[in-house]
Amino acid sequence: MPDRRVLIVLPALNEEHNVGAVVTKVRAALPDAGILVVDDGSTDHTSDRAREAGASVARLAVNLGVGGAMRTGYRYAKSRGYDVVVQVDADGQHDPGELPALLAGLDDADLVIGSRFAGRGTYRAGGPRRWAMVVLSVVFSRLARTKLTDVTSGFKAAGPRAVELFARYYPAEYLGDTVESLVMALRARLVVKEIPVVMLERMSGRPSASPVRAAIYLSRAGLALLLALVRRRPAADQSDSA
Repeated sequence: MPDRRVLIVLPALNEEHNVGAVVTKVRAALPDAGILVVDDGSTDHTSDRAREAGASVARLAVNLGVGGAMRTGYRYAKSRGYDVVVQVDADGQHDPGELPALLAGLDDADLVIGSRFAGRGTYRAGGPRRWAMVVLSVVFSRLARTKLTDVTSGFKAAGPRAVELFARYYPAEYLGDTVESLVMALRARLVVKEIPVVMLERMSGRPSASPVRAAIYLSRAGLALLLALVRRRPAADQSDSA
């Protein structure tokens, strides 16, 4: 996609020890792309480290979650004329070396998901979280009419039609950035596909997940899917005045 402007969006919460290195690696992988770190209400020096590494920063006054952070990123992209948005985690688990492959996938799709379970790498999820992923993958594969193995992946690229849709309606609720946004894309008849990627170990610090959160993941994921399926959303090409 040589003629399209690309924005890399990194939602970040208290990632002062990781975000600078991630921004540097993203810049090395895609020198011409814009980089926006959305500081999601951090209480540390995440914003400072991001700016020092050369990224633009949008700082949210309170923590909104990944959905709220990405909604900010999509609106930033739309207002500044970016055609493509790629979501990358600020903790170092997403390999910037995979970015060209994600972008290449947009040649025949509107939304490209980087899958941890599509044949590359050794990433494993266990317990209720894994059960939820399996169930969601089956449901979404039927909805999309193509095999999707990792619908909760946060490593994904959105083309122009998806950016247009998400800039207006991206959901901020729990799992909205994965489950509901994917339902929204499919209902808008966007083409969704996935490519295999390798996920890295977190660079430093602790992941936000805990055993308690993992135990309730299955029920919350199911509820999020149910709400997404019954909630009406405008199509990608529907005007605001319609």
